[in-house]
Amino acid sequence: MIKSITKIGNSQGLILDAALLELARLKSGDELNVEVHEGGTITLTPLRPRPDPAKVSAEVSAVMEDYARTLRRLA
Repeated sequence: MIKSITKIGNSQGLILDAALLELARLKSGDELNVEVHEGGTITLTPLRPRPDPAKVSAEVSAVMEDYARTLRRLA
């Protein structure tokens, strides 16, 4: 996909269309890490928050409790 750098206010920017944002699972306000490599390659990496281990553990426990009968039958 070819994009052009566009003037946005006093800066220059790259406008990403909705389809591209959807493919990358990005939305307005998401934070990205920007890296510039040798040769001028630019890499954009989404910064996705890591789930809180306590919340994950609580969710797993709740699922195990809700499906205890099914899990016992599967074991």
